[in-house]
Amino acid sequence: MSTKKIYDFIIVGGGSAGSVLTNRLSANPEHKVLVLEAGRTDHWWDPRLHVPSALTYLLTNGMYNWMYESDPEPHMNNRRIAQPRGKVLGGSSCINGMIYIRGNALDYEKWATFEGLGDWSYSHCLPYFKRFESRLKGADRYHGVGGPLYLTTPKCDNPLFDAFFKAVQEAGYPVNGDVNGYQQEGFSSFDGTIYRGSRWNAARAYVHPVQNRSNLEVRCHAMATRILFEGKKAVGVEYRKGKKVHTVYGKEIICCGGAINTPQLLQLSGVGDPELLGSLGIQTVAELPGVGENLQDHLELYVQYQASKPVSLYPALKPVKKAMLAIQWLLKGEGLAASNHFEAGGFIRSNDEVKYPNIQFHFLPIAIRYDGSAPAEGHGFQLHVGPMNSDVRGHVRIKSADPSQHPSILFNYLSTEQERKEWIEAIRCSRNIIAQPAFDELRGKELAPGADCQSDEEILDFVAREGESAYHPSCTCKMGYDDMSVCDSNLKVHGVENLRLVDASVMPAITNGNIYAPVMMIGEKAADLILGNTMLTPDNSPFYVHNADNK
Repeated sequence: MSTKKIYDFIIVGGGSAGSVLTNRLSANPEHKVLVLEAGRTDHWWDPRLHVPSALTYLLTNGMYNWMYESDPEPHMNNRRIAQPRGKVLGGSSCINGMIYIRGNALDYEKWATFEGLGDWSYSHCLPYFKRFESRLKGADRYHGVGGPLYLTTPKCDNPLFDAFFKAVQEAGYPVNGDVNGYQQEGFSSFDGTIYRGSRWNAARAYVHPVQNRSNLEVRCHAMATRILFEGKKAVGVEYRKGKKVHTVYGKEIICCGGAINTPQLLQLSGVGDPELLGSLGIQTVAELPGVGENLQDHLELYVQYQASKPVSLYPALKPVKKAMLAIQWLLKGEGLAASNHFEAGGFIRSNDEVKYPNIQFHFLPIAIRYDGSAPAEGHGFQLHVGPMNSDVRGHVRIKSADPSQHPSILFNYLSTEQERKEWIEAIRCSRNIIAQPAFDELRGKELAPGADCQSDEEILDFVAREGESAYHPSCTCKMGYDDMSVCDSNLKVHGVENLRLVDASVMPAITNGNIYAPVMMIGEKAADLILGNTMLTPDNSPFYVHNADNK
């Protein structure tokens, strides 16, 4: 008589946080670990996954991402907004912009103000950021070396970058050298998750070095369809691979599907709002109305200009030049193809009411969209800009008991007075930076929004027509202890046993900037929580607060 195999840990989702846990939880050879990843393997031979400048291809290709889109957004001219998420081992770290931004220290101080989340303050999180870093520029009080995730600091050697850094200072903003260090407010080069000219995704950092461990199984093309419960105890996972449905059992189930897939899987499994579940014929296992609610994201758009001199990256869009750059990358791992081109940017306070930066900028020495299209023939440059601490809230809700049907996703962009106010400020601040003398010899006409877009109403109309997601969905299964919280400070799901969540969905509030680095920190901290390790000693390094010397 055979007995069923029981894993110590089943990790559902081999994305960013899932990759961290794959490595850390399998380090003990006595732990049997299974990873279920719905997507494909991040093959070493596929240059589209590893050439940094190829990111526009990945964002528009269903081979590598889920190709989600929102419901018609009522304040965005009822447009459906694209929301690509990684469908590959390594998750969205395989298709993102490779920008490494931790968030502001005050983001984590805000987390710590929520009931029961005192151990998620900046001092508690900083050691975990440092633990996984291998910053090639070197270690300092705020950065680590020797971790699995390589960080490269770009050179920013285009003349347009020189003009940009001069212009922000002329506009009254500091250049601080490192927005992930003591002070986020200001402008600097942006570290990137690039190593030796290649994208350094989470799977390359964490999974591939340990994939031959005898106690570890990684199954790709395995789409989880339901968490299995015995009463209130999670005991296994049902998943589909090809046309077959399989069942696996584990002592602890850990959902790492991200802010869209994790609430979807919970709802399919009977964990969520009973009214929603009942309407779809799903029996409620745990009544948690917060599952899928509190969705937060960053909306952004492009403020674009023609360049009056031929100094931008526009020639690199020509087919012959692309081929030459590809050959250079293949032979040497160098050249324009080895950059994500999001090499510089910064954070500002757009008004005196906010305590810390509420607007983020990325500067590119080319005028181009995420899909790789250019707005006009010729040289140009642009600022990506958008508010960071919006009070807009949306949701993720399944529409069917069929796991293959995408859920309803609604962000509610531009739905609040605060967001509309900050968008008007964001455009005016962007224009003010480009209007500085440093750009006088390089600035051509404004391509977007365009000179005829001046009033508040015209600016908001432009945002509604052209705004795009920055691809930072989060907070849909927030940790905490209020009525809408889904998991506790140890990331255990309320009301059930043996089930945890480890991904961007657990954030109680979105962080200031790109969210990949915070997700990796959550993964590292979660590994210690799950294993019962002694937590890293809090790091009380000071951080900048406006109108104060330090904390």
